[in-house]
Amino acid sequence: MKLTDILKGAPDPKAWEGYQLPKFDLRAVRAKTHDQPTWLHFGAGNIFRAFPAAILQDVLDQGAYDRGVIVAEGFDYEIIDRAYAPYDDLSLLVVLQSDGSIQKKVVASVTESLKADPQFANDWARLEAVMTAPSLQMVSFTITEKGYSISPADLERGLAPALIMGKVTALLYKRYQAGALPLTLQSMDNCSHNGDKMKDAVMAYANAWAKAGLVDEGFLAYLADEGKVTFPWSMIDKITPRPDALVQEMLEKDGFEDREVIVTDKKTYTAPFVNAEETEYLVVEDRYTNGRPPLELGGVLYTDRATVDKVERMKVCTCLNPLHTALAIYGCLLGHTLISAEMKDEDLRGLVTKMGYQEAMPVVVDPGVLKPADFIGAVLNKRLPNPFMPDAPQRIATDTSQKLPIRFGETIKAYGAKGLDKNDLVLIPLVLAGYARYLKGVDDEGNAFAPSPDPLLAELQPIVAGLEVKEGTQDMGCLKALYSRKDVFAVDLYEAGLGERIEAMAAELFAGPGAVRRTLHKYVSAR
Repeated sequence: MKLTDILKGAPDPKAWEGYQLPKFDLRAVRAKTHDQPTWLHFGAGNIFRAFPAAILQDVLDQGAYDRGVIVAEGFDYEIIDRAYAPYDDLSLLVVLQSDGSIQKKVVASVTESLKADPQFANDWARLEAVMTAPSLQMVSFTITEKGYSISPADLERGLAPALIMGKVTALLYKRYQAGALPLTLQSMDNCSHNGDKMKDAVMAYANAWAKAGLVDEGFLAYLADEGKVTFPWSMIDKITPRPDALVQEMLEKDGFEDREVIVTDKKTYTAPFVNAEETEYLVVEDRYTNGRPPLELGGVLYTDRATVDKVERMKVCTCLNPLHTALAIYGCLLGHTLISAEMKDEDLRGLVTKMGYQEAMPVVVDPGVLKPADFIGAVLNKRLPNPFMPDAPQRIATDTSQKLPIRFGETIKAYGAKGLDKNDLVLIPLVLAGYARYLKGVDDEGNAFAPSPDPLLAELQPIVAGLEVKEGTQDMGCLKALYSRKDVFAVDLYEAGLGERIEAMAAELFAGPGAVRRTLHKYVSAR
C-alpha cells in the first residue's frame, strides 16, 4: 500500500480495506485545476492537509465540484520536497476519535505543490501564472500568526522580499497588472481578527513600495477596493499534533508503506500521513469578490464578520481556551503529562466542567451558528479526554501570562458589565490563585519543576520568591504586585473585588505538600 499507487490506476480494494479512497477522477480534476485554478493555499503544513484540503476532498467526493487546491510553501521548502513531491501530492489523514475508533482517508484534493520563492524559477513562474488567472477566486493561508509579521529590512528589499507576506504582495501586484482582477485573501490561521492582520501586512508592503516609486498608486486603490480585494475573518479550530509513533505502528500493521516521519532542517515535523482529532470548526466571513469553492458542502460555516467575532470570543474567552489553561496550570502542579489523563482525574474534570458551565457560560454571547453548550460539550466529552491526542499541560502552559487576559480577564470584565455577582466566581479565582503557585515552580509533592517558557517569567517569578510551600500562616501581601497587573489579567483583580479572595486561595495552595490537591478538591466539590 503506497500513495503513489493511487494515480497509477484502481488500487486493490482488498489491500486498502478500511481506508477511504478518492471517489473522483483525479486526473480530470488535476487537469482542470491546472488550466482554470480557483484556489491557491499558502502553508503546506499538517493543519492544511488535515482540514482545508480534507474539506475539499469531501466536496469532490460528493461530485459537487471539479477543481482541487494548489498549495505553496513559503517558509520550509523541505516540506514540498520530502512530504509532497515523492507522494504525488497525496497524503493519508488518520482521524483519531474519542471513542477509540480510527478513520483513515487518502486526501487527493491537492493537485500541485510549489515552493514560493523566486529562487525556484519554475515554481515561481507557475505561481505568477496561477495568481494572474481570471478564474482564481481565493488565496488562503495557514502560516501561523508569525507569518504575518513584517520587518523594516524586508520592506527595504523592494519587489524582492524574503518574508511570505512580501512575496504574496508581489504576486498581488502581478494580478493588478493583469487587469486588477478580483480576489479574496482568506486567512485560516488561529489568531483573532486574522483577516485584518493579513491586510495590515499586505498594505505595509504596498505602501512602502508606492512610496519608493516601485508600484503605481493604482495598486493601493486596488487593494483598498472591497469590490476587488477582500480579507475576511475566520475562526479555525482543530488539533493536528506531530506524527505519532502509535499511528505509525498501526499503519505498519496495515501494510501502509508511506509512514516515514520527516524532521526538516527547520524542525518541522511532518510525514506522508497526518494524525488529527475528529472535532473541527471553520467559521468564515462570507465576503468574496470572485466567487468561491462550495466548501459549505464539507462543513465550513459561512456567516458575517460579527458572527465570526462572536464564535472567536466564545472559543477563546469561555468554552475552550480557559479550560486548557486551567488544566495546564493544575496539571503541572499535580504531575500530569497528558491532558487526556487529566480528564480522568475527578477533581480536574470537575474543575473545567463546572468552571465552563457554571461560571463562564453566563457571559457567553450565542453566535447562532454554533451553540455554546454544544461546543463546550464536545470539548469536555470528546476533545480533552481523547486518548489519542498526546497533548501535554506543559506545552499548553507556554506563554501563560499572555493568555490570561483574554481567557479569564474578559469573563471577569463581562461580569461587571452585565451587573452579575462576582461572588459567584469561585473556580476562575482558584485557577488564578493556582498561577501564583505555578510560578513558584514547586509541585504538590514539594518537587521543583521548570515552568514553561513565558516572556514574563523572569519578571513574575521574583514576586513569589519569598513565599514558601509550608504549613502555617505566611504573609501573602507580595501577591498584590501580581494580581494588580492589568497587563497579565486584563483587570486589577483588587479593583474587581477578587484580589483578596484569590490571595486567600493562594495561601491554601501554598500550605505544604498535598495542599494543591486538598484545595482543589475543596472548592470543586463545593461548587
